[in-house]
Amino acid sequence: MKGGITVTMEDLQCLDSGQYLNDVIIDFYLKYLLQNASASMVERSHIFSSFFYKQLTRRDNASEGGNSDSQRRHQRVKTWTRHVDIFKKDFLFVPVNQEAHWYLVVICFPGLDEPKIEGWTGKCSDVTEESESQDDAQGSKSFNDDVEKSPMRSDNIDTETGIFDSYLLCLWSVCPLCRPCILIMDSLKLSLHERVFKLLREYLQSEWEVRRGSPRDFGPDQMKSSHCHVPLQDNSSDCGLYLLQYVECFLKDPVVHFDLPLHLERWFPRQQVRRKRDEIRDLVLNLYRHQNLDNRLGKQLSG
Repeated sequence: MKGGITVTMEDLQCLDSGQYLNDVIIDFYLKYLLQNASASMVERSHIFSSFFYKQLTRRDNASEGGNSDSQRRHQRVKTWTRHVDIFKKDFLFVPVNQEAHWYLVVICFPGLDEPKIEGWTGKCSDVTEESESQDDAQGSKSFNDDVEKSPMRSDNIDTETGIFDSYLLCLWSVCPLCRPCILIMDSLKLSLHERVFKLLREYLQSEWEVRRGSPRDFGPDQMKSSHCHVPLQDNSSDCGLYLLQYVECFLKDPVVHFDLPLHLERWFPRQQVRRKRDEIRDLVLNLYRHQNLDNRLGKQLSG
């Protein structure tokens, strides 16, 4: 693979049943997934190395520059994005290992400062204003003006008139909702994530100031945080595999409506994860064989 990651036989051993995946296998397969994703998803996505969050959160060094903790943390990883403007991406994937447990963080639409309905030329609040004018004309009640509730839910149905709901449901069916947010996909739900949300918001704020030269608030109101309802592991060792499966499914079929929390419980069958150890091992060995074959052919041609 371009910019390849070296996988040793020792690394392959972590693909044995009951073993925890290491950083090398995680990074190898994430790079493979992105390089084999559709052109549009490659353009919309950035995947951080498994070492990114480790570097961001390691202990302070007395010699580090920066006036605040968040600036010092950003200083450690500022070169990681020198070739990419993350605020032009829709999805940032951050693998996290916390107390020997892998889980995934997805930062969505970091460049947006408020939710946006794609295909709608106004703002989200304009949808409400339009609906309120229709409601007033019919004498019916208005709905939450930040469009927090999904029109797909039955509790948003106005059984008397149906005017607002029909209007918004029609809009939703053709116009996806993009929302700046930080999503956690954790196959065990055992880790505490509040610190992760806080540190990543601070990172985004520092990165914005460096990139754009202006301040911007990435607080909880602007950049919401949410725990996704995802398929869960049924043992103590498959967390890394589930992280990889989350990314694979997202790249193949990205979420469209960011009505939080996301309900993805039926995203993929558990059996699909059980096959993943063998699939990754076969992938590595096949790439190794092709690489050796290419090297032998190259030597024969040059000779």
